[in-house]
Amino acid sequence: MSKFALILASLFAISVPAAFAGVTISSPTGGTLQGPVNFQASGSTSCSKGVGSMGIYTAPGVLAYVSNGSQLSTALNLNPGTYNTVVVAWDNCGGSATGAVTITVSNQSGVHVAWPPTNSTLASPVNFVAPATTSCSKGINSMGIYTAPYQLAYTTGGSSLNTNLKLSPGTYNAVVQEWDNCGGATTSPVTIIVGNAFSNLQADNGWGMAGQGPPDFIDCNPCGPQITFSMQQGIQNPSLSGSATQFNIGGTGPYWDVLFNNHLIGDGSSQGLLDQDHSLVPSVHNFSYDVFFYGSNLGASQALEFDLNQFFDGMGFVWGHECRIAGGNEWDIWDPVSAHWIPTGVACFPNNKAWNHLTLQVQRTSNNQLLYKSITLNGVTNNLNIYHNPASYPGWYGITANYQMDGNSVQSPYSIYLDQLTFTYQ
Repeated sequence: MSKFALILASLFAISVPAAFAGVTISSPTGGTLQGPVNFQASGSTSCSKGVGSMGIYTAPGVLAYVSNGSQLSTALNLNPGTYNTVVVAWDNCGGSATGAVTITVSNQSGVHVAWPPTNSTLASPVNFVAPATTSCSKGINSMGIYTAPYQLAYTTGGSSLNTNLKLSPGTYNAVVQEWDNCGGATTSPVTIIVGNAFSNLQADNGWGMAGQGPPDFIDCNPCGPQITFSMQQGIQNPSLSGSATQFNIGGTGPYWDVLFNNHLIGDGSSQGLLDQDHSLVPSVHNFSYDVFFYGSNLGASQALEFDLNQFFDGMGFVWGHECRIAGGNEWDIWDPVSAHWIPTGVACFPNNKAWNHLTLQVQRTSNNQLLYKSITLNGVTNNLNIYHNPASYPGWYGITANYQMDGNSVQSPYSIYLDQLTFTYQ
């Protein structure tokens, strides 16, 4: 496993996390909305004096609303535009915590496809979510999904649509349409790639684990007192599927990490897909990593890392995604050639003591570049469209999935639960 450490070594921006439990935002969850926008949030703290107040920032330095106590409920009138809103809870011991959600406020009529993102790779069944508005005084009559020209795959009454469609692997130029009661109609296109999938990987066999420590972050197992790590499958609470997996990190060494890795296709496949004739791995271009994660002490994490990897013909395509938490609440991506983390400018504020839904979309282009397409966290999609070249990486062959936990400056112990981990390839 030491070769993985060479390309997945973590670099950190040092930051001291506040001792605070967290902020949970129940509304809005992101996407495009019409005003006024309803905000519902709660804050919790380890401070014995409790939460003193909560507020909403609609832009840096713009405090749009504040209320006393640990619960926030209000509706804000916002002009059309995109808002990177932040909800803050201040406790009575001088601490604070934040939660973030990006929203777009629109005053236009039509169909908004909230999910799936266009050009995304997905497993079947595919979830379609779309609200619609109209200038027709009689309202919207119905909505539908065309998966191809003249192929109406689904219809429903009313002005919102939320359904799952079973689709065979392939590319679909789908169209979501609304029909109003005045004889009008509007559409919104969305292109999707339906792939093959490994579902509930967190409960599957084949997970390896290794510690990594500064300065070289070379794999070790066992590692000594600097790091302790373990995983336990079949967790029923907390869980969404009834079979979550608990991942643990601790120890005494500052900034030590633990890497969990599963070989899916090719050499050492845990899925029985050894690809001995080397025909499958080089044919795959589109990937997604979809997972729910839960932590009750997220502030103790320097960073959480989610990686998709492809190796063949001496090339290493390593799509690394790191949510820095104590390290600064920002998404970084991995450049395999320079072996460095690159900040994206995209905020990462996962909710503490709540399930967070993460979807990563990446692609190996036709000229063998890595394309970071998008990151979706808790319903908010940030399109990256960033390209990198692969690293030289002889001796490995296959497709793998990684999950990593990074320790902070005092190696505070913490646990993360993963559930409904789906890895899709096409």
